[in-house]
Amino acid sequence: MNRILLSASLFPLFLPGMALAHPGHIGGDVFAAGIGHPLGGADHVLAMVAVGLWAALMGGRAMLTLPLAFVTAMLVGGLAGAAGLPLPGVEPMILASIVALGAAAALALRPALAHAMAAVALFGLFHGHAHGAEGPAAGLALYAAGFALATIALHLAGVGLGLGLIRLSRAAVVRGLGGVTAMAGLALAIAG
Repeated sequence: MNRILLSASLFPLFLPGMALAHPGHIGGDVFAAGIGHPLGGADHVLAMVAVGLWAALMGGRAMLTLPLAFVTAMLVGGLAGAAGLPLPGVEPMILASIVALGAAAALALRPALAHAMAAVALFGLFHGHAHGAEGPAAGLALYAAGFALATIALHLAGVGLGLGLIRLSRAAVVRGLGGVTAMAGLALAIAG
């Protein structure tokens, strides 16, 4: 079972074509395009899996509330992006989210749950804005459902991987994955 969890949670990291700024993949199926958007860029995949890793390390209610805070704020940001409302610094904040969320997992930070939710929601807002701004003019609800579903799947992959490793007494590996995520975020920032 643990091998299945590990394989499923690592799968998104090996999808081809992951890069920053990935518009242009909106075809006839807006739901599929919504699913593809978060999976089509390393920036989104890394941040969303990191939310799950951090939530697993925090344990308890955080495993549900951190992903929900991210997705809720992401949907709000998506509406703002689709409406053309400006949000300065979207790409830098997306990159910052990778570093910050990875570092939170690496350091196994345990702030008050409300503070962790606020931080995750802030980053979710910026990720959502990018999804919405790059989304279709028609079919926004289906597109949003697609990117919300993909995001939830990535969060669950992070939680599943984190819990699986913690149950194997490998919390240090989860923290190491957080560190690798933070370093990947820095590499994306430098390369971008």
